[in-house]
Amino acid sequence: MNSNIDTIVILVFSAFVLGIGMLFARTGRNLKSFFAGGEAVPWFIGGLSLFMSFFSAGTFVAWGSIAYKHGWVAITIQWTMCIGALITALYLAPRWKRTGALTAAEFIRERLGLPVQKTYIFIFTLVSVFIKGSVLYPVAKLVSASLDLPLVPCTIGLGLFMIAYTAVGGLWAVMVTDILQFVVLSAAVFILLPLSFDKVGGWEGFTRNVPDDFFNLLNGEYTLGFVAAFVIYHICYIGGNWTMVQRYTSVDSEKSAKKVAWLFAGLYLISPIIWMLPPMIYKAINPALTGLDTENAYLMICKLVLPPGLLGLMLTGMYFSTSASANTALNVVSAVFTNDIYKGMVNPTATDKQLIRVARGSSWFFGLGMIGIALLVPAAGGIVEVVLSISAISGGPLLAPPLWALFSKRLNAKTTLWITGIGLLVNLFFKILSPMLLDFKLSRGMETIVGVGLPLLLLLAYELWARSKNRIAAEYLTYLETREQKRIDALEINGEEAIEIKRQNRFGLQVIAGALLFTAAMLFILSFLTTSGALITGIVAVVVLLSSLIPFVASRKVTVDVMLPVQENHPHE
Repeated sequence: MNSNIDTIVILVFSAFVLGIGMLFARTGRNLKSFFAGGEAVPWFIGGLSLFMSFFSAGTFVAWGSIAYKHGWVAITIQWTMCIGALITALYLAPRWKRTGALTAAEFIRERLGLPVQKTYIFIFTLVSVFIKGSVLYPVAKLVSASLDLPLVPCTIGLGLFMIAYTAVGGLWAVMVTDILQFVVLSAAVFILLPLSFDKVGGWEGFTRNVPDDFFNLLNGEYTLGFVAAFVIYHICYIGGNWTMVQRYTSVDSEKSAKKVAWLFAGLYLISPIIWMLPPMIYKAINPALTGLDTENAYLMICKLVLPPGLLGLMLTGMYFSTSASANTALNVVSAVFTNDIYKGMVNPTATDKQLIRVARGSSWFFGLGMIGIALLVPAAGGIVEVVLSISAISGGPLLAPPLWALFSKRLNAKTTLWITGIGLLVNLFFKILSPMLLDFKLSRGMETIVGVGLPLLLLLAYELWARSKNRIAAEYLTYLETREQKRIDALEINGEEAIEIKRQNRFGLQVIAGALLFTAAMLFILSFLTTSGALITGIVAVVVLLSSLIPFVASRKVTVDVMLPVQENHPHE
């Protein structure tokens, strides 16, 4: 394989993405604009960014491995994300927007108190750095194997690049590159799919050479119990994970927050079928992969059917999708550290300039931690084991109590800490100690059921007990006072700041339109250079070119005229 053209494609797109980050270097005037886009991000941008934030190498490596081994069940599992997003759109996203909080950690402090916030910040930061560090490893492995580059320098280089544009540009830089990544990845997969079917001999050749149970909705260890537990888990995760919450709080209203989740749900209804078919097709071409080698199924089908140039495009999409997930987490971890630790506990009188400096510095600190974790993944049993196990252990105990607090006026700080602690200890016992001491290990399904179900049962039991005693949490009464004060403060937006926020958001939409034009141009060039798939590449290029009109038209509708002092339609009223 001639990898020179693939290397050039990756380098060109990478340089372009880094340039986008630099364009936003001067747009973050304060924490609200740096981490929440001034709470005026267009909902369709927030929805696409949320969708890409959920993507990572896990889509291609972890789910790709499951698709190769067990078939359609990989799609079934990902459809649980669609259900989670539907529930989030109906009940959770508007509630988060209503809180008026910049981060989920800010809501936890206001509703459940400082000790709970400190505990959650520690756990969330640890889990986020570990999970997002772990998903950096497999994409570095993909790029390393494809381009014959050393693995460790490749991991470090990709990690540093990811940190650079996140630390420089803030939320808008992350979201703009999310959109670019979505387009590049979609283009690559839509080119890969017909070429894969052509290689295997069409639908008939595909279905004839896979196991009889390959299209079962449930398969292997992924049982109905596992899928049901995953639905509950994804309601908690999509509705309560701090990186997801940031997308609901950065739009202008509760209605827009709902639309963000609706768009995410729609995309996850359709996309799993498109994403998972290539590794399923590779099963029909080469059924011999076993063990951790199944994690390479996606890469192998790409190398088999994609000519030089288009393989580089696919690798770019895979890397960008991972960086989309990791840099969103990095942005939120940095937001929590800056807003809730540095400003909230260390230096409450810090100026905007000091806060932005801390925000960028903390992005580098936590990003380097992610790189360190990425280098340790092979020793932990592979990406599937790492991601699913950490999710099962920490998801329920960490996400369920704050979500419950969005609706409950009875949950207090002490109960929250007890439920979180009990959940984590029980999950860690069954994951680590039980196999060693009792020679007993939970199945994948039971691991998820216990991990998510136990905290919810404990929360329900306390809620019923507190209701029988007619108890209202003191923290809830304090929270009502805080929220009312924030509503009053929100009416007093500085006119100059409001104009600057609109100017930043218009600039972001213009950059997205330009990024799509650039991508379309690259695809047109590749359609002339490629040895196969030229027609489909050209068609995708035209679609991308036409799609650039959407953000361009939206940017023309954003006016930056001098605003009236009264903000009658402010979202916090």
